[in-house]
Amino acid sequence: MKRALPVLVLSVAGLIPVWRYAPAQQTAPPAGSAAPSPAPSASTAPGSDVVAGPVVDTDKGPVQVEVTFEDDRITAVRMLQQPDHPQTTAAVPQLIEETLQAQSADVDTVSGATVTSEGYKESLQAAIDARGA
Repeated sequence: MKRALPVLVLSVAGLIPVWRYAPAQQTAPPAGSAAPSPAPSASTAPGSDVVAGPVVDTDKGPVQVEVTFEDDRITAVRMLQQPDHPQTTAAVPQLIEETLQAQSADVDTVSGATVTSEGYKESLQAAIDARGA
């Protein structure tokens, strides 16, 4: 019984920072560094198209991809916007690699970056659809 009160007090004291935690709010980019707007298509080489997908707002922040096509193949994917988060940074190369192998937006969600993965796939599919239109 002598230990119950200190354990209870220390447990509550340890939980206070958890209760007060508030995730960082996303802020708009600084003036002069405006986010690129999605371009429907911009040719870079004969038979090559670059298509930007739409910005997908996620709980972690905006996600936008740019896809380079040569003929009917996806040859490169670049993130134009992504959340500033360690798991996102680690997940992006894996998502891009799987996209290049699958040649579609049908890629696995990366564990630990589920929200970003879903936003990536949505922006990627929209870019693929825009090119096909």
